[in-house]
Amino acid sequence: MDKVNIKIDGKEVEAKQGKTILEVAKENKISIPTLCYHEQISKTTSCQLCLVKDKNTGNYVPSCSLQITEGMDIEATSDDIFEMRKTALNLLLSEHSGDCEAPCTMACPAGIQIEEYLRAARKGDFKETLKIIKKRLPLPLSIGRVCPRFCEQDCRRNIIDDQAVNINDIKRFAADLHYEDYLEELPELTDSKVAIVGAGPAGYAIAYYLRLKGIKSDLYDMMPKPGGMLRYGIPEYRLPKDILDTELAHFEKMSGIKIYCNKKLGQDLKLDKLKEDYDAVAITIGSWSSSSMRTKGEELAIGGINYLEEIALDDWSGDDPGETLIIGGGNTAMDCARTSVRLTDKPVRVLYRRTDKQMPADQIELQEAKEEDVKFKFLTQPVALREEGDKKILTCVKMKLGEKDASGRRKPIPIEGSEFEVKADTVIAAIGQSTDLPEGIPSNKWGDVEVNQDNYHVTDNVFSAGDCVTGPATVVEAIAAGRQTALSMGAFLAGKEFKRDYKINVSRGHWQSLTKEEIVLIKDPVKRSRAELEYIDDKKRVSTFKETNKTLTEKEVKKEAERCIECSCSYKEDCQLKDYSEEYKADPEAMVGEKVIFDYDMRHPEIIRDPGKCIKCEACIKVCKEVVNKYLLEFKERGYYTRVGTEFEKPLPVDCTDCGECIDICPVGALDWKSKKR
Repeated sequence: MDKVNIKIDGKEVEAKQGKTILEVAKENKISIPTLCYHEQISKTTSCQLCLVKDKNTGNYVPSCSLQITEGMDIEATSDDIFEMRKTALNLLLSEHSGDCEAPCTMACPAGIQIEEYLRAARKGDFKETLKIIKKRLPLPLSIGRVCPRFCEQDCRRNIIDDQAVNINDIKRFAADLHYEDYLEELPELTDSKVAIVGAGPAGYAIAYYLRLKGIKSDLYDMMPKPGGMLRYGIPEYRLPKDILDTELAHFEKMSGIKIYCNKKLGQDLKLDKLKEDYDAVAITIGSWSSSSMRTKGEELAIGGINYLEEIALDDWSGDDPGETLIIGGGNTAMDCARTSVRLTDKPVRVLYRRTDKQMPADQIELQEAKEEDVKFKFLTQPVALREEGDKKILTCVKMKLGEKDASGRRKPIPIEGSEFEVKADTVIAAIGQSTDLPEGIPSNKWGDVEVNQDNYHVTDNVFSAGDCVTGPATVVEAIAAGRQTALSMGAFLAGKEFKRDYKINVSRGHWQSLTKEEIVLIKDPVKRSRAELEYIDDKKRVSTFKETNKTLTEKEVKKEAERCIECSCSYKEDCQLKDYSEEYKADPEAMVGEKVIFDYDMRHPEIIRDPGKCIKCEACIKVCKEVVNKYLLEFKERGYYTRVGTEFEKPLPVDCTDCGECIDICPVGALDWKSKKR
C-alpha cells in the first residue's frame, strides 16, 4: 500500500507510507515543535518537544521518528501535550545559559533595546538610534535628563572599567539632535476615542501608543500646564521647561491627541460622564500629596513635592527660604535641597535617619548635592517641630542602625537621651508622597488605585497606570506602565483579551558575579574611560536654574558607544529554544539544581563554540558526519557533564570557515560566527 490514512487532531489525512508523523503534520500545516529534527540528518528524538499522543494505544510518542500506519489517530495539541512540551523545555532551559537579552535591557523598566540603539549610534545613524528608543520611550528628551539609569547599574562594562557605558547620555544626544525632525509612521484615525485624566508621563505614554494604533485621545490635567511631575516635580536645572515644552508639543502634532488643562477629576471632570462620553478612560493622576512626618507640629513644615510645585508655578524664582532643613533621603529631598541652595545664601541641610549608603536617592543626585555645598546630617530623626519667633525649632534624636527591615536596609533605632535641637527658617518634609483619589475610584490598602495587575483594568471601561497605581516611582517606570495600559486598552476597544508578551531571559548572571575571563565574548577588553557630561562651573551652578550640564558631542557619543561589548546572545533573533519557550511559557527557573558552567572555545579565527548554550541535540555532530563526511565533533564525558567537543580537544580546523553547516543547523547558537552581523 503506497498511501496511508490517519487522523491528526481529528483531521483525516492521506500520506505516503514511510513518512513520519511530524512530516505528515508539516505537509498538512499542523504545527508540531522540534529542535533536533532536520531533513538532512538521521533522527535523534533528543529534545522530546515533538511528543504526540497515539490515541489508539494511549502512548506518548516522538513524532519525528515514528512512521505512520493505517488508521493511526494522533493527538497533537491537547492540554496534556502542551504541559509535556513545556516540561521538556523547562528541562532544556535548566542547563542552558546564553543571555537572551543583555543585562542593560533586562534592567530597563521600559525594555528599550539598548544594544541596538548603541550599535546605531556607533555607526553615526542617530535618527535610527532615536527610532529604536521611541519604540519603548516616547519622551526621550526628558528621560535623557532625568532617568535613574537602571541599565547602567547592570552594564557589564563595569567588569572591565569599573564604569558602565554612558547609555543614558547617548540617548539624550540622539533625542536632542533629531527629536524635532523625527516623524512616526501613523495609521489613519479610527472612530475610537479615549479620555486620559492626568497629562504626566504615564498619560502621555498611553496617548502615544494608542495613537500608534489609530486611537484618538483627549488628555485632561488639573495643572495650568501639562507634564505632571516632569514640570512640577523636577527642577529646572535638571529638566529645562523649554525642552519639556518642545517634547510635549510633538504629541499634538501627531493629530488625534488634544490636551486640556485646569481640569481636575472630581471637580471639573466627573468620572461617570467621562465613561459615558468616551470609549474608554485612563486615570493617570499621579501621587501629589506629601506624606505625613507623624510628629508633633508637622503642620509647620512644607511638603517636599508642594515646595517644588510652588516654585515651578512661580517659574523657579521663589522667595529666599533662608536657613533650610530638608527631612528625607530620596530624590525629592535632593531636588528640594538643590533648589533651596539656588534661592538662598544661608546653610541648607538634609537630615536623614539612616546613613548615606542607605539613602534611596540616585547616587548622582547625592553627589551633585554635595558638590553644591548641601550639608548632610545622617542618623538623625525629627521628633517634634515648633516655632519660636520667626524661627522653627526642630527637635531631633540621634539614631543607630539595627537589624535589617522589610526593605533590606538596617533599621534605624533611637539612641536614648540623644535629643538635640536645630533652628531653621524653613523646614521641608520630603519623606514621600501618596495618592489623593476622588470618590468612586476603587483603592487598595495604600490608598492607590486598585487595578487588575495583568491588564491595568479598574472597572467598566476604566483603566489606570503610573504613580497613582504603584505609589511614587520613577518617570521611566510610569512610561513603561503607560505603554502596557495602552496595549490593554487597545485590546479592550477591539473586543479582545489582553495578554502580555511572555518573554524569557536565560542569563549568565549579574555582572558583579562574573569575572573578566568569563566574559570572553568581549570584543575590546582594554580599559576605556567613560565619557561624562561637562558641567557648568560649580559656583555658577548654585546661582542659576540653568541646566547644570551639556549634552555630549557627536565624537564623544560615537566613542562611548564603542565601549558597549554587546553581551546579549548573538543568536537571540533566531533561537528556536527561545521562540518555543515563549510560546509554551516555559520557565528557566522551574528546575532547580546545579548549572554546569563550561568554557568557551574561541581558538578558531572565525567560529565560537559556546557549550553553555548547547542542548545536546546532536545535530552538529550528525551534520558534520553524515553530510560533510567529517568527524570533527563528538559527545564528551557522557553523563551529567556531557558536552560537545572535538577530538583530543583540538581546535576546529581553519577550513571550517568555508563550511559552516554545523552553525546553520544549531538551533540555539552554541556554534556561531564571531563576526556575525546583526
